[in-house]
Amino acid sequence: MSLLSSDLVIDVTGVTKRFGRKTVVNDVALQVRRGEIYGFLGPNGSGKTTFIRMLCGLLTPDAGSGTCLGHDVLTQQAVIKREVGYMTQKFSFYEDLSIRENLDFIARIYAVPDRAAAVQRSLEQLGLANRSRQLAGELSGGWKQRLALAACLIHSPKLLLLDEPTAGVDPKARRDFWDQIHRLAADGLTVLITTHYMDEAERCHRLAYLAYGNLLTHGTVDEVVARAGLTTWEVTGDNLPVLAASLRGRPGVEQVVPFGNTLHVTGRDAARLEAAVAPWRAAGGHRWTRIPAGLEDVFISLMETAKDNFA
Repeated sequence: MSLLSSDLVIDVTGVTKRFGRKTVVNDVALQVRRGEIYGFLGPNGSGKTTFIRMLCGLLTPDAGSGTCLGHDVLTQQAVIKREVGYMTQKFSFYEDLSIRENLDFIARIYAVPDRAAAVQRSLEQLGLANRSRQLAGELSGGWKQRLALAACLIHSPKLLLLDEPTAGVDPKARRDFWDQIHRLAADGLTVLITTHYMDEAERCHRLAYLAYGNLLTHGTVDEVVARAGLTTWEVTGDNLPVLAASLRGRPGVEQVVPFGNTLHVTGRDAARLEAAVAPWRAAGGHRWTRIPAGLEDVFISLMETAKDNFA
């Protein structure tokens, strides 16, 4: 069923960006629905941040067209900037100002009405009220993350663009952050988020995988895993490092990865993989179990088969 344009917060096609002779985003099309949490994944240097900067009006595409929040990404960048909250990878607020002072400064930039009340609401919404006088430079990674999210939200944006927002924070802070993101999405806010964590990717409604500037796959987690067509064996037993060394490089074996006390052996061609592992299965000494491929298996496979545009 086709979507109405009013259902789409991001609707772009053919988006391309070059720096010199290097194409860092190549002919990418993306549609993100209102109220959706959309995961944007890929290795470092894959073009994710460049793509986000084109969406929020900080960079102009060299080719392509489309809309963000109903505004043209080529000609209405100034309007887009005012309706988007963008959280960068690096903490980018004044460390010698307090939490409250930083939020007040951002609110002034956006000319937020009744600024003092807006700052107080933001402090309370993100659990920052008791720390409002603390200098930003004294905050831990998790509290800096909360400040950055509060600053993104203070002007009531319709779209959040979050670039690896949970890098370097502890598991409790990550979980709290994601609970907050899901509450915001439930209220109708749309979120495009980049991450390297597979557990976070699985919390997204849909996701896309970018490698070396090319969009390789997209859809729900189940759709992405099914489309990859991987076969995975889980192996338990003794001397798994020795077994792993023996299997790596065999025809049909694409990945041999330790997972705790088990080994995952994965390939795209089920018959070739079966033939490759048959001698070790017949020899005994290990337990071999077919399991569904995981998201991490899929993304490693995609990365290993992608062509490096900087090679």
